[in-house]
Amino acid sequence: PLVPPDRCFELTERVTHEGVALAALDGAEIDALAEALRKSGAESVALCFLFSFLRPEHEATVTQRLRDAGFLVSASNEILPEFREYERASTTAVNAYVTPILSRYLGHLEDALEGRDFRVMQSNGGSIRAAEARTQAVRTILSGPAGGTVGAVHVGKVAGFDRVVGFDMGGTSTDVSLSLGGPQVTTESEIGGLPIRIPVIDIHTVGSGGGSIAYMDEGGALRVGPESAGSDPGPVCYGRGGCRPTVTDANVVLGRLAPEHFLGGEMALDVAGATAALDELGRQAGVEPSESLTIAQAAGLGVVEVVNAHRERAVRVISVERGHDPTDFVFLSFGGAGGLHACDLARGLGMGRVLAPYGASTLSAFGMLVADVVKDYVRTVMLPGTTEPASLSEMFVPLVERGRRETVAEGVPEQDVTVHRELDMRYRGQSYELTVQLTPDYAGAFHRVHGERYGHSDEDTPVEIVNLRVRAVGRTPTPVVAAVEGGSEDATRATRGGREVVLDGAAVEADFYDGEGLRPGMRLSGPAGVMQRDTTILLGDGDRAVVDAWRNVVVEVKAP
Repeated sequence: PLVPPDRCFELTERVTHEGVALAALDGAEIDALAEALRKSGAESVALCFLFSFLRPEHEATVTQRLRDAGFLVSASNEILPEFREYERASTTAVNAYVTPILSRYLGHLEDALEGRDFRVMQSNGGSIRAAEARTQAVRTILSGPAGGTVGAVHVGKVAGFDRVVGFDMGGTSTDVSLSLGGPQVTTESEIGGLPIRIPVIDIHTVGSGGGSIAYMDEGGALRVGPESAGSDPGPVCYGRGGCRPTVTDANVVLGRLAPEHFLGGEMALDVAGATAALDELGRQAGVEPSESLTIAQAAGLGVVEVVNAHRERAVRVISVERGHDPTDFVFLSFGGAGGLHACDLARGLGMGRVLAPYGASTLSAFGMLVADVVKDYVRTVMLPGTTEPASLSEMFVPLVERGRRETVAEGVPEQDVTVHRELDMRYRGQSYELTVQLTPDYAGAFHRVHGERYGHSDEDTPVEIVNLRVRAVGRTPTPVVAAVEGGSEDATRATRGGREVVLDGAAVEADFYDGEGLRPGMRLSGPAGVMQRDTTILLGDGDRAVVDAWRNVVVEVKAP
């Protein structure tokens, strides 16, 4: 638990589940609490009363008294005014845990920027002013991966693709997301086993990246990750003292990374060291050399196959398990290590097209630049699914007005603010909800969404509305991704010679191209590698690629 037991305190206060106040606060008890908190050494306080989402005034009173006493206070009615006290308390505690550090850090940046417009990415795919992020730190907890998803959605749309599976593979982990014209958002997520109920982009993360360490477990099985070599010492091939083989080392030994062109040729790779590390791993696994593969190459191929299996499962979690067929989507690969694995993964999933964007390793940062201002609000109502839409619209009014007002306060012109009204709904007796737009036939929409997600629905079962949700989106100026003038389809002028690459259990000759020299319209055939400064894109035998107007590499993946 983030809060140790000796720092958990109680106050005499009680509100019923119907919002009736049974026990009022005692001012003297609040003073005693402040003194006890001070003696405990606490800096930040998470405040969560049982039914504060119905009657927030009690929490508000204690919040103000404790703030006057000098504490940073995260009140559940401000962070998550929603039923389910455990999830609300957990989310509030996470906010209180992160707030002091983030507040100091952002305060320093605000001072250094001297009043310039400064925004912070949220986990829901939108940005907010730094001043709000300093008190709502939990809303930024998955902001990095969220930026990548927003960037993938934007780049996909520019390239002409609305349905995108985003695949972000870095050094320590891989983040997978799905877009249906926009990021998919969920309120069911966990951080370190602790639930957080705020809206976040639906991202599934696995602990396997380029630096993930490969080893044999006690049962004799080959494992990859979640432990990572990090950037220092990093993979063995970095030559910085690392001695345990990683996914990057496997790609070097398999010839899929060109050592002389790594980071544009600025960083030499230790091929001999990577080979020795994988040779030792292969001997531990009892691998024998064959006519086509050395022990190190066979071990490297095993490492890549294991890590690809992890990622295939991750893609199925956010697609098949959400009721979507991955073959209907484009596989958009980014992150520094994604391009080496994208085509093989797409092939294994039956996906026919891969989009490898130019500037793949910085797409998360780009996503933060194109993100709109997004603000989320929620109110628990517990109403029957037969409630008239007009009555629901009336209940939405305070949230809608607040959303517009606070989004305009972020500096967005009122005409650029769009408000979405949504309902969290479930069949009576269920303990989980699905979110649908408020429409005249919202109940029918719920049945359809339930059928898509879970494979069944029942229009004869009573439905209930749990929460009202409002999402206010303020459009912001977006950097223009300029198209580049095309030319010849012949890519031979960008070739940097051939290399021996291990694919499908055998060594083959593959052409390698200078990614910076590729221009729109150029066509490539696999097996081939595209060496960009920040990533390498690997095409399998039979894969065909074309460079589009934005210098993205679009691959038609050969079926397995």
